[in-house]
Amino acid sequence: MEEDPDAYRILKLRAEILELGSAIRQLQREGLDDAAAQLLITRKRARLDHLVKTAPTRGHLNITDIRRS
Repeated sequence: MEEDPDAYRILKLRAEILELGSAIRQLQREGLDDAAAQLLITRKRARLDHLVKTAPTRGHLNITDIRRS
């Protein structure tokens, strides 16, 4: 079976978004500035939205939309 590069990119972005969400929560707990991380997570969410909307539907993608991390 051939690997789907879009599915890989989507899963990778989801993992990065989850990791950034965790980093943002930690920065907030410590009272530190999280503006750069917030900007990066917003950009990655936009890229994820775009990928999900433009990825060819092959029936095997089961990607959950991430709005808040």
